[in-house]
Amino acid sequence: MTEQVYPLATFYKPGWENYQHAMVKTIASLSSEQLARSVAPHGVSIGELLARMIGTRVNWFFAWMGEENAAMAAIDRWASSDESAMPAVAELVTMFEETWHVISRALDRWTPADLEQLIAPPASQQAWRRNHGQEEEPSHTRQWIVWHVMEQEIHHGGELSLALGAYGVDSFYTW
Repeated sequence: MTEQVYPLATFYKPGWENYQHAMVKTIASLSSEQLARSVAPHGVSIGELLARMIGTRVNWFFAWMGEENAAMAAIDRWASSDESAMPAVAELVTMFEETWHVISRALDRWTPADLEQLIAPPASQQAWRRNHGQEEEPSHTRQWIVWHVMEQEIHHGGELSLALGAYGVDSFYTW
């Protein structure tokens, strides 16, 4: 009897996709003034939280694992720029949707065996870390990377929910 192999989509995708749709719906309802607000004077703005989430997706799925399309390359150039201005709401929505398409396709394609693949850090990241006196990043399994991106989204999503709630904006709900 052969073992049935299920793609990662059966495990990760339904919940993450629901989270994605809820986030996009919430982001689309925001104004540019709301993007500029933060929950505390020393905190990052709502827009910066969203940019961090996008940057995390691009860094790990594009730069580390090589999942790409033209949109990911363009978002990577934006996220890597020191002078990147905060995108408008519509652009943030597009970035969330484009990065989700890449993630979704990867989850549909990968099998549980693919999770074991060890991914080496990009050479450019290692050079940056060395130039800034930091230790080099170790290689990570694909499973570690997928979970890391999810935990970042959950973490920053909580910050986003708190910030939105502080201003009386209904946050995203996934149920």
